[in-house]
Amino acid sequence: MSIATTNPATGQVLKTYDPMSDEQIDAAIERADLAFHQLHGTTIAERGRWMIAAADLLEAERDETARLMTTEMGKTYAAAKAEVTKCATACRFYAANAPKMLADEPADAAAVKAKRAYVRHQPLGPVLAVMPWNFPLWQVMRFAAPALMAGNTGLLKHASNVPQTALYLEELFRRAGFPEGAFTTLLVGSEKVDRILSDPRVRAATLTGSERAGRSIAQIAGRELKKTVLELGGSDPFVVMPSADLDKAAEVATTARCQNNGQSCIAAKRFIVHTDVFDAFAEKFAARMSALRVGDPMDENTDVGPLASESGRDEIHAQVQDAVDNGATVLCGGEKPSGDGWYYPPTVVTDLRPGMRMWSEEVFGPVAGLYRADSYEEAIEIANGTNFGLGSNAWTEDPAEQERFAVDLDAGNVFINGMTTSYPELPFGGVRNSGYGRELSAVGMREFCNTKTVWVGEGEAGAGAGAHSE
Repeated sequence: MSIATTNPATGQVLKTYDPMSDEQIDAAIERADLAFHQLHGTTIAERGRWMIAAADLLEAERDETARLMTTEMGKTYAAAKAEVTKCATACRFYAANAPKMLADEPADAAAVKAKRAYVRHQPLGPVLAVMPWNFPLWQVMRFAAPALMAGNTGLLKHASNVPQTALYLEELFRRAGFPEGAFTTLLVGSEKVDRILSDPRVRAATLTGSERAGRSIAQIAGRELKKTVLELGGSDPFVVMPSADLDKAAEVATTARCQNNGQSCIAAKRFIVHTDVFDAFAEKFAARMSALRVGDPMDENTDVGPLASESGRDEIHAQVQDAVDNGATVLCGGEKPSGDGWYYPPTVVTDLRPGMRMWSEEVFGPVAGLYRADSYEEAIEIANGTNFGLGSNAWTEDPAEQERFAVDLDAGNVFINGMTTSYPELPFGGVRNSGYGRELSAVGMREFCNTKTVWVGEGEAGAGAGAHSE
């Protein structure tokens, strides 16, 4: 795959890059390893000052950086600016909270026959991050901010269609004050991942991407006995029950499906509606989807920009056509437009059945599947009826139903009467084929830490006390 910036709004190739040689890769890994030993000798407070400096740079350069992301992958300019701001917020969050998250945790010394006992969280070393194009700044930052604050270093293999954003991230942390090599962008194709992760200096890996990519990383890491965190695909359910506020649910459903031009792992994709309110919700939802403005992502009046690639657009159109060919009904959209750019209209498809591609596959674009459920139990059966388990949404004003959804939805995230999103304060990740491990919060920071038990005894009595067990 070529490493290039291609504007999705025009299809024009703007800039290309030569992939790094094996010698350049090895040198980058060496710099990351040396930087790790430097970072390990710094204080959390010092790293926090650098992280705040990174936040300051992000805020000062917001408009320019947002324009770069829009040019590379097609998200609306407004969404891109919000993404930059969110990254700055995450930097400040980890700068402020890392001292508490990484503090030693006292244990019950008497219970373990020690003078002192505690748990210490220490960094692992260089971590490889394999990241996607859909949130080219945020996906990286939610790994980079906690990892660097913990004292790890980062090696970024970003998606090949966002090389300028990837290089910006390397320069961002360098300009903020982190040591040379603390965060390095590797301009390489996926075929080099095995070489990088197999290097003994690289201690762990995190990936956000497809199931196929996740299985590949997990296989390499398993062979090398290295820790991984995987955030993979999702086909998130959005369940609407009779007690829901239908106007609000339809409004949020439209945003939840079409955020980032519909290209989000945690975008709601399957809209499961109780039969008592199905027709009313479907009418409101289709009307709102039809009203969205598709066009130039730099235009402030645009709601939905182009998809990131022509192949991506062709794929979702094929999924819609497969459903139609097998008896599904299109309530709005569904036609691939002509002209420049990789645009696709917001689309709602209903009368879906098992066997159709849309029933079981993730649709990575502004296409919603609408499902009818006759009961709570059927809604749960449909919601959990995929191999994915990333995010989920439920709309109900019934407190008992809210509690049931929190238990019964098989996902890493359950949002009730709101849209699934990510916050630095909350753990984020999935189950089943949506991956494992967590990003964000203290949980995410500690994924790439050695959780070290420290036991301090007194003389011979202490030494003998720990001699019989593991």
